[in-house]
Parts: sequence; structure tokens; C-alpha cells
Amino acid sequence: MAPRRNLSRNNLGVARDDSDDELGVDDHQWEWVYASPGGSRSRPSGARSHLESGRKRKRDDASPKIVGARMGNFQCRIGDCVLLNAEGSNEAWVAIITDFIGSGEDGDKAASFLWFSTEKEIRNRERKRTDYFWNELYITPSSDTNPLASINGKATVMSPERFAREYPTGKVPRSSSGYNKTFICRRGCNTRTTTYTPEFHWEDIYRGTEDGIAELVDFLVKETQSTRRRRPKRDDDAAMESAYIADRHEPDEDGSFSDDATRKAANTPRKKQKTTRIITPSNRRVVMKKALEFTPLATRTLYPSHHQSSPFQIARAQLHVASVPPSLPCRESEFSSVYTHLEAAITEGSGACIYISGTPGTGKTATVREVVSRLDEAVRSDELDDFIFVEINGMKITDPHQSYSLLWEALKGQRVSPSQALDLLEREFNHPSPRRVPCVVLMDELDQLVTKNQSVMYNFFNWPGLRHSRLIVLAVANTMDLPERTLSNKISSRLGLTRITFPGYNHEQLMKIIQSRLEGVPGNIVEPDAVQFASRKVAAVSGDARRALDICRRAVELAEVENKGLDADPATPSKRARTRTDEADRVKVSRGKVTIATVKRAISEATTSPLQQYLRALPFVSKLVLTSLLVRNERTGLPDTTYGDMMEEMNRALVVDAGSRRVGLVRGRTARDRHGDGNILQRWEAKPTRIPGIGAAAVDLTGAGIVFLEGLRAERPSKIRLAVGDEEIRLAFRDDPEIKALGIVF
Repeated sequence: MAPRRNLSRNNLGVARDDSDDELGVDDHQWEWVYASPGGSRSRPSGARSHLESGRKRKRDDASPKIVGARMGNFQCRIGDCVLLNAEGSNEAWVAIITDFIGSGEDGDKAASFLWFSTEKEIRNRERKRTDYFWNELYITPSSDTNPLASINGKATVMSPERFAREYPTGKVPRSSSGYNKTFICRRGCNTRTTTYTPEFHWEDIYRGTEDGIAELVDFLVKETQSTRRRRPKRDDDAAMESAYIADRHEPDEDGSFSDDATRKAANTPRKKQKTTRIITPSNRRVVMKKALEFTPLATRTLYPSHHQSSPFQIARAQLHVASVPPSLPCRESEFSSVYTHLEAAITEGSGACIYISGTPGTGKTATVREVVSRLDEAVRSDELDDFIFVEINGMKITDPHQSYSLLWEALKGQRVSPSQALDLLEREFNHPSPRRVPCVVLMDELDQLVTKNQSVMYNFFNWPGLRHSRLIVLAVANTMDLPERTLSNKISSRLGLTRITFPGYNHEQLMKIIQSRLEGVPGNIVEPDAVQFASRKVAAVSGDARRALDICRRAVELAEVENKGLDADPATPSKRARTRTDEADRVKVSRGKVTIATVKRAISEATTSPLQQYLRALPFVSKLVLTSLLVRNERTGLPDTTYGDMMEEMNRALVVDAGSRRVGLVRGRTARDRHGDGNILQRWEAKPTRIPGIGAAAVDLTGAGIVFLEGLRAERPSKIRLAVGDEEIRLAFRDDPEIKALGIVF
């Protein structure tokens, strides 16, 4: 039986041989050793604790206290230092028995253990001590519950002075009974915060009794409590202190005993295992893949003096969508909310699931990355415990199941197949471990991770709810009701109540974002009216900050080209040259400036691109296909749909507006109803027409690269989705009279 104990690498700890010589080769049943007024006595596990004497006894008298356990000739008691089985390796796992539990979750006898740790289990290399002995252990405040079957003998822990007296050579002889079972302890350590206690004498600080255990734990909790330093205030973020500095409180250190019973460990032989390979619960061997090797390519070096030699180049670089700004304006409340939830989950060591929604270009991913960056700064400045961060983008993986492999590689540094990674993650998160480091997973483009049976999203939303997983999932999607629309109730219920919505930017916020990017650009090359004009135009359509930055960046490029053309001197003093100089004098005031006219040219280029011209020149049937597909995507929140669902959306749009007969969308027919009195009443019915060529239009759009149609077959079960951005369709059909006649407004 292997204990519940997690290590970040294989073969960590002090190497040792098996100690089954103490327990013997026969597997006996474990028996409790009870405390009695006359001393301790051993009783079979199935025997009654006391005989009834004819009168009613108190409940405490009927349940005597368990002070030890026995298996054959081997016996251990509360306060003993014992060795536990290390699955798949010959390392020494040493712990102190703090309590015995009558039965675990599956009815097995179990005990609570206070763990020792080796120097190799300390992850923070910067704060890790290097003055350790070859057999030195650190007593930790971490504890958990394991079955008695995981005990593999007794260990001896002593101070360095006593070890030097008993073993003057510094080595334990092979003939000694303490060979590979004797260890040194002179310090305590909290492995999560890498905080050490002052050096002590083991025999003075631990007496081996129950009272001694309580005093030892109190000492460890007090001395390994990490001091949280406040981040100093800076002048540049004093105005945004509420956004970037959440209210901090002293976290509860990992020093209390865990009273929760754990799941039964997998049965393993108590003999020493030679192999170190990992076996999944399905008994399949895990095949470790080699790290990818890339051939370095020749690169060129761009010096700042080259690509930032003019104000235009500096402005273009700062207005680029990929440019990382020093701060995120207009997202203070969202930043504070995400920061507070993440910091609380990391500090408490608990799992959490946070759903973040908002239209594209509203700063969802950028805000989360900024929060993680600030939390990482807090870790480096000793303000927060360490954590692992992994980003899984649904647009960057070909199969949603690859997210399992990415998560396992981030946790353990091992590349395995998705099926093996799923088995390993299930076992990892279902087994409690006091040393598990919290892991923050950013699941971007969540709608791309939806599978047929919804297994991927179910697992990622279910794992944070496990008691010992310490997994924090940040699910980012473009639609607010994606779980309710596309996921089953068992998955949407696991999202919890932590939901954060990012609304679209208004024109004032877009102006603030653009102006923050232009701070520090010399020459004042962008006029404030131009920024306001671009912001209002974008806010009226989508509120997408990325589109506003692209328009302003293109306007800067146009102004730069215009400035270079006007600066060119004529070769000869001809009449034509004088005319060109006069023209330059007339525009001298606005030369080299981004004005409203420049922004209009940039917007005109965006709306008159070859793609926009092609979309506007499409026949009505093709426009109807694209519009129906776009409306269907907005209704479901999914990028993919079927041809049949798109046809149903098209029929719904055609029937909505009966007054659109002028474009031939509906046709009428006369119906006659005969009443009981013999009178005939004529009425007009609107019936949608079946426009021919819809299938051919879908195939033509696939050939043009506008949509993706599965198998190029216009059949009801065929998958169909847009191959261009939604904003391109909206921009092209926003002023189309035929689309407006359907009652669809973009």
C-alpha cells in the first residue's frame, strides 16, 4: 500500500533498502493496541471493546483509546518515527505517527502521519539551504492520512551530535540494525513557503509523546510562518492601487492536521520495487516522449535605434495589438476581482473555477495575464506562496484532448499521450498531498474545447472541486451563457457562482486606451480629435479595442508615408517642383499629423478591402447564407453548426418580416374558409418561398474561402462554419438594404 504523498520528481529523498525484515514475510492482519487503566493491551480487531456488565455504560467507556497497532511481531505506537512505502522507488519516506483512525473510507485501518522532508523536495532554489547532511531530514508541519499497510518499519531520527557519538565514522555499518533507517534532523521547514526554523537539538524539542507532538507542531507552525511583506507603493500606479493591490491578509500556513479520511490507496507489494516506471490505473505503461528538438534558424537583430528612430515608428510599435502596455486602463474592477479570487485560492490551497466572459477585444486574456504577472511578482517578493501557471488555448491545439498532456507536462515536466495524461491526472488529483503546489490553468477560447461527449470540459471543471487538487481553472469565452447553451447541467453546475463579465468598451474607454498607448511619443503626431473620431466609430460597431488600435496604427502609417513624400526635395527647380512646394506649404499645418481625415482614410481602407468588396458584391442568396450562419453562431455561442440548422435559421428570418415582399422574400396565397352558415371567407396567407441555389451558394462560398463546408456537400448533417471573422460580415452587411429588410441589424 503506497502512502498519499506527492513528489515532483522520481527518486527523490534519501536512498534506502527495504525494511520488511521487521514486519516479516507473512502478511498478518493489523490489530489495535488499546489503552487500559492497567496499561496497554492488544485485542483482535473484531472483538468487542468491553463486556456488558448488566448496567448501561458511558460511550467513552465503550470506545477505549487506540494507542498503537500490531502486525505479527511488529508493533508501533503514537509518536513513533516510521518508514512508509515509496511506490516505484527505494527512497526513504519518514513520518511520525500522530493518531490512529478506526477505519478509513473503505474500512481499512489507517493513521495520521506528520511528514519529514528531504532537501530535494524543496522547489524554491533561491531560498533553499545548501548546508545539509547526506541523511538529513526536515520536519514539516504537513500531515495526512494513510493506511497502516503503507508502514514499512521503524526509523530512528536523532541530532547530529548524537549521530556523531554513535557513529564516529559518519556512516552506519551494514551490520547495524539502523542501516538505512537512521536519519538526522536539526531544522524544521515549510516546503510550500521554504521557511526554516532555527537550528535545534532533536532530543530536546521532541520527546516522543502525544503532548510532545502537539508542542512540536505548535513550534513548527510558529517558526515557519512566512512573513508577508507589503508591496511598496509606486508613483505610477498610485491611482490604480485598488486595482493592482488587493486587500491582503495573513494566510493560514499549512500546519494543521488533516482530519479528513482519504481514499484507499492501491495495493502494492511491500517488497522493494526495482522499476521506476509509472503505471496508470488501467495498468498501462506510461511512455515518456522525448522533448522536441528544434533546429535553430538564422535570425537578424533589430536594434531599438533602427525601428524606433522616428515618432511614427514609436507610435506604430506602441499601437500594435501584440504590444504589452505597462498597465491595463479601464479594467480596474475586473482586474481587482480576478486578482482577489486567485490570490485567495492560492493562499488557502483550495481549488476554484472562474468563468470569464465578454465579447472579443474586451481585454479578458490580457487582464488574466496581467493578474498572473502581478501574482508572480508577489511570489518573488515573498508575498505569496509559489504556484504553477499553464495556458491552454483552444485555437492552438488540434484536439481538445491534448489539454491533458499540456497540464501534465506543466505539473511534472513529462510529455505523455492524452489518454495516459488523463489517467495520471485522475490519480494525481484524487490522492491528497500536503506538498502539492497550486496550479492555475487559463483555458482560453473555451468554445473550441467543446467535444461531443463534453468529457474535456467536464474533467477540467470537476477537478477543482476535489478536496486536495489545488487546481484553479480560469475559463475564458466570448459568450456569457456558453455553459447553459452548449453544456449539460452536470458541467454547468460545476462552474460555481464565480463569474466575471467583461463588457464592451465605450468611446471614452477606447480614447483612454489609445491615449495611454501614445504616451511618451514625441512630436504629438496624433491629434485628440482623431483619437475621439476613431473611438466613436469603433464603439458604435463592436467596442473592440483591438480594432480601434489597428485603425489608429494604420492612420499613423498613412501619416508617415505622407510626411516622407512631402519632405522629398525636387531634383531641379522646375515649374512642377515649385507647384509641389506650394502644395506642401498649404498642408504644412497638418503635415505629419494624424487628423480626422487620416482616420477616415484608414477606416475606408478597412471597409474597402478586397474581402469587403467581394462580400458586398455577393448575390442575395450568398448574403442570406452568411447572415443566417452568423445569427446562428450568436444564438448558440458555437463557431460550428450544421447545414440543416443554418437552413432553419434562414427560414426563421424569412418568416419574421411579412412586409418584405418587395424583395421577394415571401409570397402570398388566397385561402378560402367555409363557415357553418354557408358563407365563404377569403384570407391572404404569407408563405416563405424556397429560394433556389442555396446549396450552390454555400459551395461557392467554400471555394472562395469564406466558409468551411464539410465534404463540399450541402446536406443537413454537414458541418459548416465561417472562415472569416464575424466583424467582417457585420461590416459588409451593416448598410445592406436587403439584409435590413429581414429585420437583422448589426
